[in-house]
Amino acid sequence: MSFLDRIEERAGAAELRAESYRLLGLKRGATCVDVGCGAGHAVGELAEKGLKVTGMDADPEAIDAARTRVPGAMFHVARSDDLPLENESVDGYRAVRLFHLLEDPVPTVAEARRVVRPGGRIVLGGQDYGFLLIDSADQDLTDVVLLGLESRSVSPRAARSLRDLLLDAGFRDLEIVVRTEVVTDHSVMAPQLEMAAAAAVKEALITQDDADSWLAEQADRGRRDRFLAAIPTLLVGGRA
Repeated sequence: MSFLDRIEERAGAAELRAESYRLLGLKRGATCVDVGCGAGHAVGELAEKGLKVTGMDADPEAIDAARTRVPGAMFHVARSDDLPLENESVDGYRAVRLFHLLEDPVPTVAEARRVVRPGGRIVLGGQDYGFLLIDSADQDLTDVVLLGLESRSVSPRAARSLRDLLLDAGFRDLEIVVRTEVVTDHSVMAPQLEMAAAAAVKEALITQDDADSWLAEQADRGRRDRFLAAIPTLLVGGRA
């Protein structure tokens, strides 16, 4: 949960959430579900906007953290493909940073279509790890390390298919937004860099010496103010 908190509290995360709320386009009093709500950052902000919002997550630890963060909101432990909601019962549906965790996204989108009323709004989003950029003196090695990072997700490039998924499920009037977070502070990314390098070693993509050398170079870049990472997130909004 501390990792999720760090992601949601990084510079640019609030602006990304705000963009997803704009795509939802819901008025005060509307009902909304945030699926894969994590620690409840978006639920709290949507509630402050006057929405009747419910957070859903399959992880009980995440729901416990969300209830602590937003004690007045409604939360449920639930799978994204089996929501405890009636048919056509919500005005809005939001799921950001969820689809890279799903082996098959189709049941989740079908469930979204079931619970959103006709004319209601949906917003899906997530990072496409195939487009993650990290500067390095050895870009070939960096590309292989990033494959290690991809190996930590079930569907690391799922975000590029969100538009197709919504169209196939019958959603229309789609709007696509890409927001890119630029990180120049090595310390912000250091835990993810270490995870990526360790995963690349585990997958036998690189040696431990390769990993140590790459991590040392990135740390040195950080000390010299030469670190650079760019992380694009895709948001797709539509109408039921």
